[in-house]
Amino acid sequence: MEESEGSASGNHSYSGSPITNMAQDYLLTILLLLPIDAILSLSMTCKRFNALTNSDTLWKSLCKRDLGSTCVEALLNSSNHQHHFPWMRLYKQVSQMDSVCCHKLSQPHVDLDFPTARASHSLNFVSDCLVLFGGGCEGGRHLDDTWVAYIGNDFQRILKWQTVHSGIPSGRFGHTCVEMGDSLVLFGGINDRGNRQNDAWLGQVMFNENKSVTFSWKMIDVGNVTPTPRGAHAACCIDEKRMIIHGGIGLNGLRLGDTWVLEVSDSSCFGTWHEIVTHPSPPPRSGHTLTCIGRSRTILFGGRGLGYEVLDDVWLLDSCQGYPRWVQIVYDLQSIPHGVSLPRVGHTATLVLGGRLLIYGGEDSYRHRKNDFWELDISAIPCITLSSKKVLTRMWKRWKSSGYEANARSFHRACVDRSGRYLYVFGGMVDGFLQPAEPSGLRFDGELFLVELVLQI
Repeated sequence: MEESEGSASGNHSYSGSPITNMAQDYLLTILLLLPIDAILSLSMTCKRFNALTNSDTLWKSLCKRDLGSTCVEALLNSSNHQHHFPWMRLYKQVSQMDSVCCHKLSQPHVDLDFPTARASHSLNFVSDCLVLFGGGCEGGRHLDDTWVAYIGNDFQRILKWQTVHSGIPSGRFGHTCVEMGDSLVLFGGINDRGNRQNDAWLGQVMFNENKSVTFSWKMIDVGNVTPTPRGAHAACCIDEKRMIIHGGIGLNGLRLGDTWVLEVSDSSCFGTWHEIVTHPSPPPRSGHTLTCIGRSRTILFGGRGLGYEVLDDVWLLDSCQGYPRWVQIVYDLQSIPHGVSLPRVGHTATLVLGGRLLIYGGEDSYRHRKNDFWELDISAIPCITLSSKKVLTRMWKRWKSSGYEANARSFHRACVDRSGRYLYVFGGMVDGFLQPAEPSGLRFDGELFLVELVLQI
């Protein structure tokens, strides 16, 4: 492990306890096994620990440990401070982060194509590209187009979109599409005839020699055991090789409450479905979210229930002990600021920099659309046992928002880049000017904007 300039080397002798006489590499290794509070406490015990806990070497390693190596690498690539990066300040700012700044991304030149307005589509960030597929548009029609835009290491004000014209899944909306390593896995959805789907597709970005981007879809052979057809379900990827789906709207408009896992083969040509049956489990719903918050833990939030009510419950699917189980996370409603409507459907829930679960938008039971940002503090969720009855407080925190003020929306989609700092949001349902032919006053949105997590680095 590298040493910071001016730090003590392993051949110096120290008085005091044996641990302070250990080589610096060993001490740094021990410190990296400790939580941040314990590291800061040790810094006050002696001069040597104080020097170690203020070294760039330690804080760079802590950033990689707690923020993720991929995020740290992406932050370095998009920063002008690669040689003297303020690692301690970065860690502190991420831990105190509570605000975003929104940027309106410019529409491309008239000669360039751009995705049309839509809702209930999919939007993913994979292989440094945004990939958008399908959705519903005016007249209740489905779309079957795939759009790809290269982003690279930093966000751009104008994106050059291109379309994929062949070998694509049939048109649909309310499907799910999750990142699985360098690929995408798409499942289900509904077409404009009301038909539900239960097919699975693999999508991959490819770069040609001239650095142009292409994209391909191929159907995954999953055999005879499959979930029932559905749309408006939720999905996420765990372990970079398994996709979990839950709920949705099945045949005859029935809301579902089942949980399934698709395991994809190493060749990505085949997949195997199996159902997770546990008690208790989340009630049936649609328009909710599933977000992986660790290699073996998944958070479910919100949605619309059997009685068309909009929900605000939180569930954890935990597989850390070798078998999956659902546990409801009970939180104190009194900790939510007065007058705030937390129940929502058609929102997004994205894991961003620092392991924060950021929830944006959606609509309530009165179909009032939202443009608020909330953090669900997953660090407050302990390692839960089946008999856990603990009520959590201060689990929700509303984030401040500045910059461009986008329309409140629901059934939009959002995805985050490799750094975890930039969130792209596209489409959804927004309030429109009331027209005689449109008594609801709703319209499909075609805006793409960027949400930047505010850091001073």
